[in-house]
Amino acid sequence: MKTLTTYLSKKAEKQKLFVPYIMAGAQGLDALPDEINMLAKNGATAIEIGVPFSDPVADGPIIQEAGLRALAKKVTLKKIIQLLQQFDSPVPLIFMGYSNSFFHYGLKNLAEDLANTDVKGFIIPDLPYEHRDLVLPTFDEADLALLPLISLTSPLERIRTLLAEAEGFVYAVTINGTTGTGKNYRENLDEHLALITEESKIPVLAGFGVSERTHVERFNDCCDGVVVGSKIVQTLQDKGVKETGKLVNSLTNPLKQASAS
Repeated sequence: MKTLTTYLSKKAEKQKLFVPYIMAGAQGLDALPDEINMLAKNGATAIEIGVPFSDPVADGPIIQEAGLRALAKKVTLKKIIQLLQQFDSPVPLIFMGYSNSFFHYGLKNLAEDLANTDVKGFIIPDLPYEHRDLVLPTFDEADLALLPLISLTSPLERIRTLLAEAEGFVYAVTINGTTGTGKNYRENLDEHLALITEESKIPVLAGFGVSERTHVERFNDCCDGVVVGSKIVQTLQDKGVKETGKLVNSLTNPLKQASAS
């Protein structure tokens, strides 16, 4: 079992998990260490680090705009890794990005350059399960987890296939469409998430559209935690690190209370 999977599974035995997402370099790359420390201080179990890309097919407008800001600041995957090589994160980091960025960098180079960082996993939305062998040999050797996404439209047989070799945590997508706030959830979503959680041997987290305390409390009841992205990205842009810390603390409070009960 890979390091990230072991870490998250042990955490999930004691508390609900909270994984925030931020776009590397949206506020300037030099702001990234402070952002990571703020998230960890306010309850993040692990942190997704977005890699800016010109065609982010899974991202809604808020994260797309954050990526464009980062690209305008000349932020690249290489620069992100160079910074993380000099920074000790309080919690594991997970790169969330697109195939082109990682293949262009070179998988062998990527694994070697991440060896002395806290990046322990990847979410690659445009890499189909059937093509995972393009990265798995390199990732397996480097102890890097490849996290699966499970959509609302996945039938039970497909869910079981995806879960069979799942690593890190299972990203259970809560809406049909891209990331973002203000989404409407379908009526049987809770049952869908509960089914995935029951079938899975590793933690299942709900993500896409999760932006309020009520969302966190709801999904806390049927799976192992949540991923929050667009709300955090927007708050960082509008109000800065301090106010974002307050937001994250307010969202993690239900998780802390659930673990104590």
